[in-house]
Amino acid sequence: MEITGKLIQILPDVQGESQRGPWIRGGFVIETGDDYPRKVAFTAFGEQRVAMVKNIPMGQMVQVTFTPESREFNDKWYTDLRCSNIQPFVPGQMPAAATGYAWAGNQAPVQQPAAQGAAPATQPAGFASAPAMPAAGEDDLPF
Repeated sequence: MEITGKLIQILPDVQGESQRGPWIRGGFVIETGDDYPRKVAFTAFGEQRVAMVKNIPMGQMVQVTFTPESREFNDKWYTDLRCSNIQPFVPGQMPAAATGYAWAGNQAPVQQPAAQGAAPATQPAGFASAPAMPAAGEDDLPF
Protein backbone atom coordinates (compact mmCIF):
# COMPACT_ATOMS: atom_id res chain seq x y z
CA MET A 1 0.00 0.00 0.00
CA GLU A 2 1.13 3.55 -0.57
CA ILE A 3 0.27 6.91 0.93
CA THR A 4 1.53 10.43 0.33
CA GLY A 5 1.96 13.18 2.89
CA LYS A 6 4.24 15.70 4.56
CA LEU A 7 6.83 14.43 7.07
CA ILE A 8 5.96 16.18 10.34
CA GLN A 9 7.79 14.18 13.02
CA ILE A 10 10.56 11.60 13.43
CA LEU A 11 10.01 9.40 16.47
CA PRO A 12 12.84 8.29 18.79
CA ASP A 13 14.70 5.07 17.99
CA VAL A 14 14.32 1.98 20.14
CA GLN A 15 17.14 -0.56 20.24
CA GLY A 16 17.29 -4.01 21.74
CA GLU A 17 18.81 -7.45 21.67
CA SER A 18 17.02 -10.65 20.67
CA GLN A 19 18.13 -14.24 20.20
CA ARG A 20 18.92 -13.34 16.58
CA GLY A 21 21.08 -10.36 17.54
CA PRO A 22 20.69 -6.59 17.93
CA TRP A 23 17.76 -4.75 16.38
CA ILE A 24 16.64 -1.16 15.92
CA ARG A 25 13.20 0.32 15.32
CA GLY A 26 12.41 3.90 14.40
CA GLY A 27 9.26 5.70 13.46
CA PHE A 28 7.87 8.77 11.81
CA VAL A 29 4.58 10.61 11.30
CA ILE A 30 3.20 12.11 8.10
CA GLU A 31 0.21 14.35 7.54
CA THR A 32 -1.92 13.69 4.47
CA GLY A 33 -2.96 16.56 2.22
CA ASP A 34 -6.62 15.53 1.95
CA ASP A 35 -9.60 17.83 2.50
CA TYR A 36 -9.52 16.56 6.09
CA PRO A 37 -5.79 16.00 6.79
CA ARG A 38 -4.93 12.96 8.87
CA LYS A 39 -1.78 12.15 10.78
CA VAL A 40 -0.43 8.65 10.20
CA ALA A 41 2.38 7.01 12.23
CA PHE A 42 4.69 4.37 10.71
CA THR A 43 7.40 2.11 12.11
CA ALA A 44 10.66 1.37 10.33
CA PHE A 45 12.57 -1.77 11.35
CA GLY A 46 16.25 -2.23 10.63
CA GLU A 47 19.24 0.05 10.44
CA GLN A 48 18.81 0.78 6.73
CA ARG A 49 15.17 1.89 6.96
CA VAL A 50 15.77 3.95 10.10
CA ALA A 51 18.66 5.74 8.35
CA MET A 52 16.49 6.27 5.25
CA VAL A 53 13.91 8.13 7.36
CA LYS A 54 16.52 10.27 9.11
CA ASN A 55 17.89 11.50 5.75
CA ILE A 56 14.61 13.16 4.83
CA PRO A 57 14.20 16.84 5.72
CA MET A 58 11.29 17.76 7.98
CA GLY A 59 8.34 19.15 5.99
CA GLN A 60 9.28 17.22 2.82
CA MET A 61 6.41 15.67 0.84
CA VAL A 62 7.01 11.91 0.81
CA GLN A 63 5.47 8.76 -0.60
CA VAL A 64 5.49 5.84 1.84
CA THR A 65 5.13 2.20 0.86
CA PHE A 66 3.94 0.17 3.83
CA THR A 67 2.34 -3.05 5.04
CA PRO A 68 -0.40 -3.01 7.69
CA GLU A 69 -0.08 -5.72 10.31
CA SER A 70 -2.34 -6.51 13.27
CA ARG A 71 -1.83 -8.80 16.26
CA GLU A 72 -3.79 -9.77 19.34
CA PHE A 73 -2.56 -9.48 22.92
CA ASN A 74 -4.77 -10.01 25.99
CA ASP A 75 -7.97 -9.88 23.91
CA LYS A 76 -6.99 -6.52 22.39
CA TRP A 77 -5.90 -5.89 18.81
CA TYR A 78 -2.94 -3.69 17.88
CA THR A 79 -2.20 -2.48 14.34
CA ASP A 80 1.20 -1.46 13.07
CA LEU A 81 2.01 0.22 9.74
CA ARG A 82 5.45 -1.09 8.75
CA CYS A 83 7.31 1.12 6.30
CA SER A 84 9.14 -0.74 3.53
CA ASN A 85 10.17 2.32 1.51
CA ILE A 86 10.01 6.09 1.77
CA GLN A 87 10.92 8.53 -0.99
CA PRO A 88 10.32 12.16 -1.93
CA PHE A 89 6.98 12.72 -3.65
CA VAL A 90 7.12 14.26 -7.11
CA PRO A 91 3.67 14.91 -8.65
CA GLY A 92 3.20 12.97 -11.88
CA GLN A 93 6.14 10.63 -11.21
CA MET A 94 5.61 6.88 -11.05
CA PRO A 95 6.05 5.31 -7.59
CA ALA A 96 9.38 3.71 -6.66
CA ALA A 97 7.91 0.22 -6.88
CA ALA A 98 7.21 0.82 -10.56
CA THR A 99 10.39 2.72 -11.44
CA GLY A 100 12.86 0.83 -9.28
CA TYR A 101 14.40 4.02 -7.95
CA ALA A 102 15.00 4.12 -4.23
CA TRP A 103 15.81 7.33 -2.43
CA ALA A 104 18.64 7.51 0.08
CA GLY A 105 19.06 11.10 1.15
CA ASN A 106 20.60 13.38 -1.44
CA GLN A 107 22.12 10.60 -3.55
CA ALA A 108 21.11 10.11 -7.15
CA PRO A 109 19.45 6.84 -8.17
CA VAL A 110 21.88 4.07 -9.09
CA GLN A 111 22.07 3.30 -12.79
CA GLN A 112 23.44 0.18 -14.49
CA PRO A 113 25.90 0.36 -17.36
CA ALA A 114 24.49 -0.87 -20.66
CA ALA A 115 25.63 -4.29 -21.80
CA GLN A 116 25.54 -5.51 -25.36
CA GLY A 117 21.89 -6.09 -26.27
CA ALA A 118 20.73 -4.77 -22.89
CA ALA A 119 18.55 -1.81 -22.05
CA PRO A 120 19.98 1.73 -22.15
CA ALA A 121 22.25 2.97 -19.34
CA THR A 122 19.38 5.00 -17.90
CA GLN A 123 17.57 1.85 -16.78
CA PRO A 124 17.26 1.70 -12.97
CA ALA A 125 19.41 -0.75 -11.00
CA GLY A 126 17.80 -4.10 -10.38
CA PHE A 127 15.69 -4.12 -13.55
CA ALA A 128 16.34 -6.72 -16.22
CA SER A 129 15.95 -5.68 -19.82
CA ALA A 130 12.70 -6.63 -21.51
CA PRO A 131 12.89 -9.45 -24.05
CA ALA A 132 13.18 -8.28 -27.63
CA MET A 133 10.01 -8.30 -29.69
CA PRO A 134 10.03 -10.88 -32.50
CA ALA A 135 10.12 -9.59 -36.05
CA ALA A 136 6.85 -9.46 -38.00
CA GLY A 137 5.64 -12.96 -38.81
CA GLU A 138 8.07 -14.69 -36.39
CA ASP A 139 5.78 -14.88 -33.35
CA ASP A 140 3.71 -17.91 -32.40
CA LEU A 141 0.40 -16.07 -32.02
CA PRO A 142 -2.59 -17.59 -33.84
CA PHE A 143 -3.69 -14.26 -35.36
